[in-house]
Amino acid sequence: MSEKLVLGPLLSVEDDNKYIVCFLSKTNLDYSVIFNNTIVKATKFANLNSGYFYRAEYNIKQSKNSRIIKYQIQNEKGILEDFNKRDFWEFYIPAKDEKPKFAYGSCNGFSSPDLLAKIDVPYKLWEKLEIAHKQEPFSVLIMGGDQVYADELWSKVLELEKWSKLKMSEKVKRNASKTMIRQLNDFYEKLYIKKWSDKSMSLALASIPTVMMWDDHDIFDGWGSYPEELQTCNVYNNIFNVAKKYFEIFQIRTIKNHTLLSKKRDHFSFALKFRNYHILGLDNRAQRSIYSVMGNEQWKDINNYLDENALNDNLLVLSAVPVVYRDFSCTEDLVDFTSWQEELTDDLKDHWRAKEHQGERMRLIMRLFMNIQKRKSNKKNTRTVILSGDVHVGSLGVINDHENKDKIHQVVSSGIVHTPPSYIEWLGICAVTNDRNEFLNEDKTIETSMLTPIGSAKYLRVRNFVTLNEGTDEKLWINWVCDNKDKPCYALN
Repeated sequence: MSEKLVLGPLLSVEDDNKYIVCFLSKTNLDYSVIFNNTIVKATKFANLNSGYFYRAEYNIKQSKNSRIIKYQIQNEKGILEDFNKRDFWEFYIPAKDEKPKFAYGSCNGFSSPDLLAKIDVPYKLWEKLEIAHKQEPFSVLIMGGDQVYADELWSKVLELEKWSKLKMSEKVKRNASKTMIRQLNDFYEKLYIKKWSDKSMSLALASIPTVMMWDDHDIFDGWGSYPEELQTCNVYNNIFNVAKKYFEIFQIRTIKNHTLLSKKRDHFSFALKFRNYHILGLDNRAQRSIYSVMGNEQWKDINNYLDENALNDNLLVLSAVPVVYRDFSCTEDLVDFTSWQEELTDDLKDHWRAKEHQGERMRLIMRLFMNIQKRKSNKKNTRTVILSGDVHVGSLGVINDHENKDKIHQVVSSGIVHTPPSYIEWLGICAVTNDRNEFLNEDKTIETSMLTPIGSAKYLRVRNFVTLNEGTDEKLWINWVCDNKDKPCYALN
């Protein structure tokens, strides 16, 4: 009988020529990964409660022809199987001059057990992704946040449940006990193993190279948008440190990830070049506070990449929370003066258009337009697309620079597993928000607006993921794959 992996394999990509396979095994042995006829030694990076986490790097030069790479994991006892009894996997490498096909998804779980109970096939979209990949393979799967939902920690971590019942004045004084930290480690580790072992999802994570960036639910709901005394208390800091540990292992695939812009581990923003695309992932959680989204050092790292590396080709920017979306500012002002402030603050302050973040949002938009100007001066492609999730509906937005005739599109796909708001909930959201066009400067040359995808309503109140690929018409086609018969799409020039 073959030995089984605890979790994995997890396939990722770090540049045009570097692919990574990671896995969690029960035994502390010598492991290697066989890529076609090439054997690559796997290096152990972490000892966890459930086993040992390994990483193998496979370097393969681009070719004028596309290729299928078959791989297996072995130790001295033989070939290993995954949780679903598969003992080999395959992935697709596009040709050197081939235009890659991307998939993008977010919100890979449920924020409450009640939502899970109401869904007949929770991972239906992963099944659709598996079918789509077999028909026409994806080059990269981009995951834009909430790859796991850790919100149950308040009831599953017993020491944390006790702490949560204290008065606020007591909460902020208490330190996390060794027992609490041990329970937190156990919770997050088991969460990844359980949620990522679904048959279709695990096959996709082993067969499509991924890049991932976290959002709040990978830590817990609203992380970074709580009042300062709570956000900086010892218990919250310890929750974050444990969540960060497992995010770094399972999603970033260890600190050895070559795409990270900072080696200090103070943020996880990353960037890589894949064929004719730059992929820039913004970490909007590691340094987030109620007053800012990203710290100064992170901004320097991002600006350096935009100024020194992203000087040609197209740019995909991951911002988990949408930069262009409905305006919650009126609701925010109302809540600031009501008894609901404590309960709703984290939800409202999480948006880019919260008053504390509006200046930083403008900074991001202007930096992206500056980058477009640099690429235009080099007579290179200037298509810039922001990929977002978080809001549990799909949508499409655009930021126009009318003076320079430049634009930035934003594609929202949410969620691949999480359910959309109910009809009544959506009516409530629409009643207290608006999506009127917004001018960002006094001469009204920078304007944001929401667009309507072809073949759907303006907002896709249905579970979905997105595919992005350039057609023969040289347009970037955005297709939402939905949990119903709708097939929304849009072509970006």
